[in-house]
Amino acid sequence: MNSYHIVIDEDMLQNILETNFQESLDLFSINMLLYVLLLGILPAYLVLKAPITYASFTTESWSKIKVIAIIAVILTSMFFGFSKAYTSFVREHKPIRYYINPLYYLFSTGKYLANLSKVNSQPLKIIGAQATIPSNANRKPKLIIFVLGETARADRFSLNGYQRNTNAYLSTEKVTSFTNMQSCGTSTASSVPCLFSILGREQYDKETALNTENVLDVLQHAGVKVLWRDNNSDSKGVALRVPYVDYKTDVTNTICNPECRDEGMLVGLQAHINANSNQDILIVLHQMGSHGPAYYKRYPNQFEIFTPVCKTNQLEACNTAEINNSYDNTIAYTDYFLSKVIKLLKANDSSFATGLFYMSDHGESLGEQGIYLHGLPYFMAPKAQTHVASLLWFGEQFKINHAALQQRANQQYSHDYVFHTLLGLMDVKTTVYQAELNLLHGLNATNSSND
Repeated sequence: MNSYHIVIDEDMLQNILETNFQESLDLFSINMLLYVLLLGILPAYLVLKAPITYASFTTESWSKIKVIAIIAVILTSMFFGFSKAYTSFVREHKPIRYYINPLYYLFSTGKYLANLSKVNSQPLKIIGAQATIPSNANRKPKLIIFVLGETARADRFSLNGYQRNTNAYLSTEKVTSFTNMQSCGTSTASSVPCLFSILGREQYDKETALNTENVLDVLQHAGVKVLWRDNNSDSKGVALRVPYVDYKTDVTNTICNPECRDEGMLVGLQAHINANSNQDILIVLHQMGSHGPAYYKRYPNQFEIFTPVCKTNQLEACNTAEINNSYDNTIAYTDYFLSKVIKLLKANDSSFATGLFYMSDHGESLGEQGIYLHGLPYFMAPKAQTHVASLLWFGEQFKINHAALQQRANQQYSHDYVFHTLLGLMDVKTTVYQAELNLLHGLNATNSSND
């Protein structure tokens, strides 16, 4: 019933090599083991042991020449028969010539290793070293929590018009949901470094990004207290120079049943805020969110709202309704988690100008056009993988023109706006800031030097 589309390119190899053990277990099953044994290892063994009788060199060569000639005739006939369609398609999508090559994975492996060596050998490029937050006696310190979502599609948020009530909690809050937010990539490995980078999607290059400071570094240059708490695989190189805590284990995460929940990242966070009450604080919470294919593991039992659900990581064993139900339940749990973040921020609203910035890294295919999960090359990825959920919420001390912000909610935006919006939120003055890429440009009335 179901089909999967996999392209072994450099990004896919990065996804494979940077996926942690627990995340890999979601892809393992007895069926997969049987497939590998019965359809892979056993046939390979039989082929290896099969006796092969070779003809003479002349006969073998002539046989191969005939096969090559026949294939050439077939390909030539196909080209001239469909050249009108194929020529324009290949011209517009030049990378397709790599993806149809069965040996492309070998090229990708070499390229990945070469670029990895290049990253490790180059010095880090410093940006925004002179960043500052101008002093103002009337300015309250900022407390911003940036929630980095995982695999959340914009069209599955009822805030954006989805017919199911997946935002029962956030619908009671004064949030602005951006309905047309586009991701920088189609996987965590590509999107996360890109959205924190100054480069933007069109100029993004993984090696350049990893060898260049990101927005977290610039914020630290300005004196912001930055903390990264992670309930996903890791920060993909973004949090290498800021305080980082892994919440994917019950050693640090006190809410594991058995999977460690996103809300566990909030435990003890108030103590961190209290310890830094006189300075600006940015906290990044990296969710496990809606990571597939084992969607049913991503939420506690009480959030199994839409039923029946797919109770396996083998999506071919489930029908469309079950897959969609389990995925929608993950969105409902994210809704609850974000409401708890807002509750924490409200508790600190008397001491800080508080705000929540939520941004998913990429979307997810749930069977549309026979495609599942994510990670397709960007040029051929469906909208489901690039159209992501994003929203903003502000406390009472954060003076913002909510009506004007709401008018921007349906405009076209992208991950390119994250870098500069975070600088604007914190009132950071720096030459690397671009006001036109700040979602709040012209709306922030909190004595921001940038706006």
